[in-house]
Amino acid sequence: MYTPFDSMGRVSLMMDLIAQKQRALGSNIANVDTPGYIRQDIDFGQYLSTMNSPLETKLSEKLGPSAISTQMSEEPVNSANELLRIQENAILYSMATRRMSNIITEMKTVINVGK
Repeated sequence: MYTPFDSMGRVSLMMDLIAQKQRALGSNIANVDTPGYIRQDIDFGQYLSTMNSPLETKLSEKLGPSAISTQMSEEPVNSANELLRIQENAILYSMATRRMSNIITEMKTVINVGK
């Protein structure tokens, strides 16, 4: 049975994952000139595909397979690519916050109808 609390938990978790990815990308930018620095990323597409929501499924198809943990890459840090990834991540976060806002609005409506 669907409950708004299930959706809130999923969206909250998604927002946490997106925030973790943003921190990793920011670290990459901060260390672009650090010798021997290994690029970090968090790719959580596979995790999102288990959430059974059209939004999460579309995101997981876009993001591809992954694990939640920080992944290290041997590729050098390219600041232009990192800035692009940060922008993409910001769009995902914006989508997640809108979804959370919609869930809260739905809950308010249910409460007000029940009065």
